[in-house]
Amino acid sequence: EEDPEAVVEDLPVGTQQRVEILRSLYRQADVLILDEPTAVLTPQETDQLLEVLRGLADQGVAIVFITHKLREVLAIADEVTVMRDGRVVGSTTPGETDEAGLAEMMVGRSVVLRVSKAPASPAATVLRVNDLCVDDDRGLRAVDELSLEVRAGEILGVAGVEGNGQRELVEAVTGLRSVVSGIVEMDGHNITGLSPRQISELGMAHIPENREKHGLVGAHSVADNLVLNQYYRAPFARRGFRRMDTVTEHSRSLVADYDIRTPDVFTPARALSGGNKQKTIAAREFSQGARLLVAAQPTRGIDVGSIEFVHQQLIDQRDRGLAVLLISAELDEILSLSDRIGVIYRGRLVVVADASDLDRIRIGRIMTTGSHDTPAT
Repeated sequence: EEDPEAVVEDLPVGTQQRVEILRSLYRQADVLILDEPTAVLTPQETDQLLEVLRGLADQGVAIVFITHKLREVLAIADEVTVMRDGRVVGSTTPGETDEAGLAEMMVGRSVVLRVSKAPASPAATVLRVNDLCVDDDRGLRAVDELSLEVRAGEILGVAGVEGNGQRELVEAVTGLRSVVSGIVEMDGHNITGLSPRQISELGMAHIPENREKHGLVGAHSVADNLVLNQYYRAPFARRGFRRMDTVTEHSRSLVADYDIRTPDVFTPARALSGGNKQKTIAAREFSQGARLLVAAQPTRGIDVGSIEFVHQQLIDQRDRGLAVLLISAELDEILSLSDRIGVIYRGRLVVVADASDLDRIRIGRIMTTGSHDTPAT
């Protein structure tokens, strides 16, 4: 159900993915190679795609399905080949293994698939959004009178089908998009309409949805990228001049602390793997002493080992008192990390509830229909 007249570059990432999948399917190819095809699809859309692929395979189509989502591998594959560091490390079948076994093959060690966490101890409200209205790039209403609160020491997860206002909500909160009406407050200060730098200096960290476009400067070194939001301030600059020795020392410390796999800190960021790019962004944002973290799709397209690391960092930051607004298309991620969950549909939060009160099936239904039986709070 997409507008055939829409310009593809203006569509949300999830909608772009659906267009690309449709284009591949209708060509009736003999060999179909799909690289992370479900990265931005809902559980229902994923199930529909897997059903279509199974039908194609039964008709004689050869399908190579590349993914890091273990549940999907076990659901659809006839044979499974695992790669690590560019080499095949093993082959198996769904009947011979499980998610834990596949994860261990992928990473080379035992992996915690669901992060353990203590109950949250939320304190004062850090982020308050009241009746926010935001338009998309076409001038259409994307966020419609949305309100939410995020408190220190908790993770509020926002789930929803791509294109229901998540991107516009994040951009409005972080100063990347103009607000039509409504108020965004952080620690009681009205930050509506402030620039991204002003908002960052007030204590907001941001892991963006598109790490290549908004998270990193690929041609710059890892060291430069680790101070992108602080390069002009002490101790990294003095009287308008950069202190490269301090930048280098700082970056080496973060590379070690966050296990960023890079030949050295002077390597261009574009040379890193997806997981190490994400670790670089996380290291930069977590190390600035922020009060609030806005994390949009923080594990999109990265390997299971890096996912484990990012998840643990988010929980650790929460336990240190950080307020976290988590936006993710991964329901397992939302359910695993969130203390409270909001479901967004057509720009509105139709449900906000404790994570223990929601399950995968119910969230998926609300995401696709907007119907619910629990009032938003």
